Amino acid sequence: MQLGAFSVSLAVRDLAASRSFYEKLGFAVTGGDGERYLMMINGTTILGLFQGLFEKNILTFNPGLAQDTSQVADFTDVRDIRASLVGAGIEITTDTDPDGTGPASIVLVDPDGNPILIDQFFPRPGDGDPRSGDGDGEPADDAPAATPL
Repeated sequence: MQLGAFSVSLAVRDLAASRSFYEKLGFAVTGGDGERYLMMINGTTILGLFQGLFEKNILTFNPGLAQDTSQVADFTDVRDIRASLVGAGIEITTDTDPDGTGPASIVLVDPDGNPILIDQFFPRPGDGDPRSGDGDGEPADDAPAATPL
């Protein structure tokens, strides 16, 4: 079972103060809305700062994402991870549609009460780009080039 990139998601009281602190430790902002959450990275260490979105710190895994934050083509889908965990007798506290194919997430809790989020941003491997219909994970061969945001 490949869980993907690992990060710690911290529940913070003051996003600006936490950002400043972690920047002094060498972290740089790589994403987020800047008001409620930020994603930061230092080398291959990923840290999420979340203000007012949840009560506890969370261990987070992202199937389909490598530790360097690049997308991985072949990975264990969150629904397959879910099936393995349920089969092993682990309770899923926040579940997803086991028959879905798009991005999805699940939450479980370890024996000490630590929440674990498995959050997949990408479609199921092999289902490809839903716009293409050809299953190769890329836009259709005759699709126009993507326009940068």
